[in-house]
Amino acid sequence: MPSLDLAVTATLPGDADAATLAGRVWRPDLGGPAVVTLRDGQVIDITRSFPTSRDLCESADPAAALRATEGEAIGSLADILANTPVDGRDPKRPWLLSPLDLQAVKAAGVTFAVSMLERVIEEKARGNPAAAATIREEIGKLIGDDLSKLKPGSSEAMHLKDVLIKQGAWSQYLEVGIGPDAEIFTKAPPMSTVGTGADAGLHPASSWNNPEPEIVLIVASDGRIVGATLGNDVNLRDVEGRSALLLGKAKDNNAAAAVGPFIRLFDAGFTLDHVRRTTVTLTVEGEDGFRLEGSSSIARISRDPADLAAQMIGPHHQYPDGAALYLGTMFAPIKDRDAPGGGFTHKYGDIVTIAAPELGSLVNRMKRTDECAPWTYGASHLMRHLAQRGLL
Repeated sequence: MPSLDLAVTATLPGDADAATLAGRVWRPDLGGPAVVTLRDGQVIDITRSFPTSRDLCESADPAAALRATEGEAIGSLADILANTPVDGRDPKRPWLLSPLDLQAVKAAGVTFAVSMLERVIEEKARGNPAAAATIREEIGKLIGDDLSKLKPGSSEAMHLKDVLIKQGAWSQYLEVGIGPDAEIFTKAPPMSTVGTGADAGLHPASSWNNPEPEIVLIVASDGRIVGATLGNDVNLRDVEGRSALLLGKAKDNNAAAAVGPFIRLFDAGFTLDHVRRTTVTLTVEGEDGFRLEGSSSIARISRDPADLAAQMIGPHHQYPDGAALYLGTMFAPIKDRDAPGGGFTHKYGDIVTIAAPELGSLVNRMKRTDECAPWTYGASHLMRHLAQRGLL
């Protein structure tokens, strides 16, 4: 039976000693969350300098500010990771949380050609995975499967749009995939994301769903991209396929936005160019012995990460607490799991590992949304907690 691998070496980036990392930990002794960093294997509470993750990311130079900050050691990372999975957790000892708190949680969709085609297939299959293989072949014959050199909004893209309309093959997903406007939507409310080691939620109404391994940009309120982390944009393919107007139900469910393990802040050794070149890997291990592996190369993204961030935030869209932006994925699993032609869907108990060399790994177990820990700690609770600590 697969298990959650929260070993320190697997959780942290390969160059962890050079990385500037920020996260959050639940402190039972204080009855609330703490903003933390890592130093020599120890987890350091820096909440007295930065009461929220948002405050750190709003600094003029978050990485430099973090390195210059003193704090309180609250335990080793190894011990805190070991206490993070809910099964066997000692509620009197700290455990790791998502590194986000007050930031808006946004996501960009249809940013890779492969995932764009899968969204078209979802729409035309109307939530029926058995029909997907035939539709995939028909769409592929018409437009191909390599649109990586086609710039969204370009004259070439608009010509392709005209051809597809004449062929009766146009789709709302092609519109945001090759048109001038990116799809940017709200993935989850602030404070609702779950971190590594947590259970991630699948709505039981869905019978066709999948993980979406992604890079998540951390964007300050003035539009600066200050860091990155990993994310799982859990998606209910059958629900979204029935109607794009059901995107909220397909995307925003209890524990369905996983982020972590830590925010890696940009500095001289890690920049947006590193994000542009990285590859995100995915492994799904089921209790039934099923194993799925895949990867998503950010180098093949159709829209540059900076452009996506600029479309999310600016004169027309403000986020005073900053935002976290899922960049989308090129990985849409189609490997048959049960019946031939049935494609992939999750089963409860699946262990999903999303990893990148520069960001470490995000590991979650898939469960029903109503069996995951309920979301009960919001912004109001955080403000009261910080006031009690004398930090507001």
